[in-house]
Amino acid sequence: MLETINQPSDLKQLSVADLELLAVEIRAFLIEKLAATGGHLAPNLGVVELTLALHYLFDSPQDKFIFDVGHQAYVHKMLTGRMHLFDTLRKYKGLCGFQKRKESEHDVWEAGHSSTSLSAAMGMAIARDLKGEHHKVIPIIGDGSMTGGMAFEALNHIGHEKKNLMVILNDNEMSIAPNVGALHNYLAKIRSDKHYLKAKEELDHLLKKIPAIGGTLAKTAERVRHSLKYLLVSGVLFEELGFTYFGPVDGHNLPQLIDTLKQAEKVNGPVMVHVVTLKGKGYSPAEENSMVWHGLGTYKIESGEVVKSVGHPMYTDVFGQTLIELAEKDERIVAITPAMPSGSGLIKFGQKFPQRMIDVGIAEQHAATMCGALASEGMKPVFAVYSTFLQRAYDQVVHDICRQNLNVVFAIDRAGFVGPDGETHQGIYDIAFLRHIPNMVVMMPKDENELRHMMKTALDYNDGPIAIRYPRINGTGVKQEPLLWPLPIGLWEVVREGEKIAVLAVGPMVQIAEEAADQLKLQGIHLHVVNARFIKPLDEGMLSKLAKDRMNIITIEEATLMGGFGSAVLEFYAQKEIYGMQIKTLGIPDYFVEHGTIKEQRAEVNLTVENLLQQIKTMMPLKRQRA
Repeated sequence: MLETINQPSDLKQLSVADLELLAVEIRAFLIEKLAATGGHLAPNLGVVELTLALHYLFDSPQDKFIFDVGHQAYVHKMLTGRMHLFDTLRKYKGLCGFQKRKESEHDVWEAGHSSTSLSAAMGMAIARDLKGEHHKVIPIIGDGSMTGGMAFEALNHIGHEKKNLMVILNDNEMSIAPNVGALHNYLAKIRSDKHYLKAKEELDHLLKKIPAIGGTLAKTAERVRHSLKYLLVSGVLFEELGFTYFGPVDGHNLPQLIDTLKQAEKVNGPVMVHVVTLKGKGYSPAEENSMVWHGLGTYKIESGEVVKSVGHPMYTDVFGQTLIELAEKDERIVAITPAMPSGSGLIKFGQKFPQRMIDVGIAEQHAATMCGALASEGMKPVFAVYSTFLQRAYDQVVHDICRQNLNVVFAIDRAGFVGPDGETHQGIYDIAFLRHIPNMVVMMPKDENELRHMMKTALDYNDGPIAIRYPRINGTGVKQEPLLWPLPIGLWEVVREGEKIAVLAVGPMVQIAEEAADQLKLQGIHLHVVNARFIKPLDEGMLSKLAKDRMNIITIEEATLMGGFGSAVLEFYAQKEIYGMQIKTLGIPDYFVEHGTIKEQRAEVNLTVENLLQQIKTMMPLKRQRA
């Protein structure tokens, strides 16, 4: 049956029983395809019936489906003509793992970060009404995304304006990690209260029988209804925000789901449809451990064995283990994560120090300010956060931490290219948005052993905020020294002595510079290679010496050229009015780099040994011609 579905309108010819069979085929398709490509399996297995019901009842793209985060839109992609592209999912130049507007007219909004769908829906609803149109606007948001403050800002506005919106709350009790917080507990209470919906329906039916004999009786009836509402469910959060609440409804019961959506469609004003789903539904390994199966690489279907990359420990794992070692010696160290304990390497830390491991949910802004307050009370907060998610807390970093010069350690994971997750997750902007903030120190290690020493440096540092950025790759395999010591702030390391040309490299680019130096050495050319491990402050003494020695300079970084490390070097020489050398900056140009492997992404922007050699060649002094 699946092969006959080329567009959403094909679903409308089917019976509900046919849709239930189609759901089984969709799950089998996803399990088979993602075993080869990797991707977000568990979230998509959980929304099969929900996505079918939406496309069965409504008319995309006229009706707007806005998937929060977007990584649960695989079924939507299948039903909108892109099934044949799934062999290319998350591959270079292939099908994107998130909604992508240029891919299809059915993708009306793009997001790789959570909690944006309700604000986007409100904007589309306002535009619809201003243009005199009448289509549906339907955001689909998870309970994990609901913990984000932006979602509550939008709920408040939608409820106030009374716009016609149908919000689908996909409640699977998970984001990436298990959800935390009061909202999670509130939804759990609603899920467990089987009598709520029935009692509410019976009360509404009773009130409708009361004859309209005046405003006083009507107001009395309304007060009775509200008082009983409080008796039925504590809080009644969504209805108090101005929504008509439907649910909870079983998100895997298609007849019930379709009937509930039909009822919700008839309501004027904002509606909240609370759909309870099981993350990983239909594939037992994903059902049993949806955190691991949220987003992953390839796996073996029969055994459920995840194919792990072979190689040296990842930087993330080295960070997690080192933090445990340091926390054993200092009780003031506290780890904070915004719903990423596994991805940030903090699972073992949390097991060993449960009181000092704080998961705030998807709430980066709250996490950042809370870290500042912890520091103000003499604690040593370590904010473990992906580079792409730190973007969401920019004002808090500036206003609440750096301005007060508080001792917060930023452990910035996924710095640089991230591979298949693509442009919404690339960690290439943090240098540009951190280095210009007063009081901030920014550093990046050349290998995993240096990461360990940088963590010691950061936690010993008492002069304000300090950031360590590290990539989403395996380490280089160097020996990890058991004794940790702090590095001198702002001093770089010469890793190759050379002449004429100096390469100032940041992080993994040090290895690229060293590979280039090895090839040049075979030609009798000695390249000067510097591990520019402190992005801020710069090693001004070394920069001055390079100028004095009349070195030409190439900077190389896996970050944006605009506002990046290379820009900082150019600024230094301009401000000091030091001229007379050539300076080239290599980095990521001014556009969004899409998904693929990290190797492919680096090649696209010429962060390769081959290009570095070519650039060096153009800077070599010309040999004198014989007369």
